[in-house]
Amino acid sequence: MASFTINDEKIEVKANPNTPLLWVVREHLKLTGTKFGCGVGQCGACMVHVDGSSTYSCMTPVSAVEGKQVTTIEGLSSQAEQALQKAWVSEEVPQCGYCQSGQIMRAADLLKTNPNPSRQDIIKHMRTNICRCGTYNRIIKAIQRAAEEI
Repeated sequence: MASFTINDEKIEVKANPNTPLLWVVREHLKLTGTKFGCGVGQCGACMVHVDGSSTYSCMTPVSAVEGKQVTTIEGLSSQAEQALQKAWVSEEVPQCGYCQSGQIMRAADLLKTNPNPSRQDIIKHMRTNICRCGTYNRIIKAIQRAAEEI
């Protein structure tokens, strides 16, 4: 049994303690915005926030989030995060869209710690996330736009 808070709701989940958080989020909780990409923490499609920090949910056992706050793409709601989501649409970032929830989660983490990032700051912070469609320039523009709006 694991108990933690997800998207501001306290829950208990019956799962093997070694089960990756990704599968608990997707299969047990039916929050399918978090995606499975590589399974080895190299693509960022599975990115969530644990106690406010970007975390690869595919590499994090559910036991590691016991008593912690987990936020998925479905739980983003602050003004900065809403500006980020609107900028994503305005800049037409998604192509296939598969990596986008992980990209937005990572970008939200950046804007929380650096509300006015330079282009280099964005590139450095976002390098943990892969976009197979190559929409990196649009991702950068969307983050810059969101930073201007918050």
